[in-house]
Amino acid sequence: MSNLFLQAFVYLLAAVVSVPIAKRLGLGSVLGYLVAGAAIGPFALKLVGRGEEVMQFAEFGVVMMLFLIGLELQPSKLWKMRQALFGLGIGQVLGTTLVVGSVAFLAGLSWQMSLAVGLMLSMSSTAIVLQSLREKGLMKTPAGESCFSVLLFQDIAVIPILVILPLLATLAPTAGSENPHASAIASLLPWQRGLIVVAAVGGIVFGGRYLVRPMFRYIAATRLREIFTAFALLLVIGIAQLMQLVGLSAALGTFLAGVVLADSEYRHQLEADVEPFKGLLLGLFFISVGARIDFAFIAGHGGTIVALVAGLLMAKFAVLMLLGRFFKLVPSQNFLFAFALAQGGEFAFVLLSFSSQQGVITPGVETPLLAAVALSMAATPLLLLFNERVVQPRFVLGKQSARPADDFTEYRSEVVIAGFGRFGHVVGRILRANTVHTTVLDHDADWVDTLRRFGMHSYYGDATREDMLRKAGAEGARVIVVAIDDVEQSLQLVETIQREFPHLEIFARAVDRIHAYELMKRGVPHIYRETLGSSLDMSVEVMMALGFQREQAERTAKIFREHDEKSMRETQAVRDDDANYISTARQHIENLEKALMEDLESGPKPGP
Repeated sequence: MSNLFLQAFVYLLAAVVSVPIAKRLGLGSVLGYLVAGAAIGPFALKLVGRGEEVMQFAEFGVVMMLFLIGLELQPSKLWKMRQALFGLGIGQVLGTTLVVGSVAFLAGLSWQMSLAVGLMLSMSSTAIVLQSLREKGLMKTPAGESCFSVLLFQDIAVIPILVILPLLATLAPTAGSENPHASAIASLLPWQRGLIVVAAVGGIVFGGRYLVRPMFRYIAATRLREIFTAFALLLVIGIAQLMQLVGLSAALGTFLAGVVLADSEYRHQLEADVEPFKGLLLGLFFISVGARIDFAFIAGHGGTIVALVAGLLMAKFAVLMLLGRFFKLVPSQNFLFAFALAQGGEFAFVLLSFSSQQGVITPGVETPLLAAVALSMAATPLLLLFNERVVQPRFVLGKQSARPADDFTEYRSEVVIAGFGRFGHVVGRILRANTVHTTVLDHDADWVDTLRRFGMHSYYGDATREDMLRKAGAEGARVIVVAIDDVEQSLQLVETIQREFPHLEIFARAVDRIHAYELMKRGVPHIYRETLGSSLDMSVEVMMALGFQREQAERTAKIFREHDEKSMRETQAVRDDDANYISTARQHIENLEKALMEDLESGPKPGP
């Protein structure tokens, strides 16, 4: 027991130390976990062993993650994914197998071993990719949805791969060895196994719709949250065990269960109960992967390992880029798609071990491939960081320069609007409805074309440039609305206006209080924080729902706005002095609360 506590302490300490550092450096939690595992593993500080037992336990985190993902997908949405699921998925697995297998064959491996290597390395890391995309908020992008489709298909593809690998065996299996991955029905005839598999999947679908929900309802009536959590874990573990018994992927089974329960009234409670376990087990999984990196072997075979990792990443990247282009992903999303899935995956560890036991590959092939897969997984957060900070900015600049600025027609405007997104377009529509002549400048060419179809006087171009402002009629306009959402560009535009067009009255959008401070520092008279008005509107409606009179609620909002604006202007003067800033801000908070309390006591009381 003491050894168990010691091991748990080491794992938790490594995570607590390394993950916050990695996050602070902008590297993401996944790389932090991998570095922690590599540091405490048997090939570095030797605080823990290789952790095969821990890995088997930690892989359950991947299972839970797919259960949660399934909860977010209704069957109708899954059906809509069928083209990407099977088109992109099949293309990626077959394309990578062909490319990697061909390289392995040219390197001297037999065709059977080459095919096996290609199939195993076609897998990508479901855990690392989805966790990384979630952290960056990219799951809902076209690239994120494409990544999810490919990863889901890979989980499905593991099943036929486990059937194909023994057929490729060219060496006699080790005497007396048993296949730990063999299912309980492996000895049955194929048609019998097929019926059992269909029955198991059908049982999950039927049980999820007609049996599990009444049980959740019964357990929820007890109002014992720990029992609800226990049943949720029991459900996930039970389905995983059932899938393994019939030779299917546990991750696939729990994902299917999640999809079935996606429209259940207990969906959100299930997510809340399972999420903490998923996070801890995924972290443990990543640490276990890091602990498997054999630095001594890598140091002794550095050239081979580097060539394997680079070859794997480049081969998969090339295949993914071609697929993304074929399926009409825009270039920026295509780069994200390719960088995200270029690594090896956690199922490669399972397939490599299985192949070695079956005699499909030799230990001399297995060991360097294990190191290459682990390093490629560790490289994924770095690849995504490279894409985010180097590739995407260059691409955006390339996109902007790909289309020259529009030619301007003679049109006298009273107002120039720089930036016509979620903020600027409201101002523009109101002015247009009141027959105020406006000219719109925006850097999104597609959006500009759309605005023109609706009759808006809009142009594509960089509003921060003096010549663009001049062409837009800034010299003859009376007002300019600075609605750009990029803080640096917004401040740059304000400085250009004040220098070249001092007659223009500036109305500026501030994305937050700090942005407002910078605008005030530059002497902008009219500053509007983008969320303040809607927040005050909601406050009025909430107070009315609680029984306050509309007059009282609106007066409260007005008092708040006046005090907040006064507070912002006075704290801006001392914001560089922390002690003075905090003291001034606290005094304004007290004054605001006192004013609101006095107004409440003098006004009518809320109803019941």
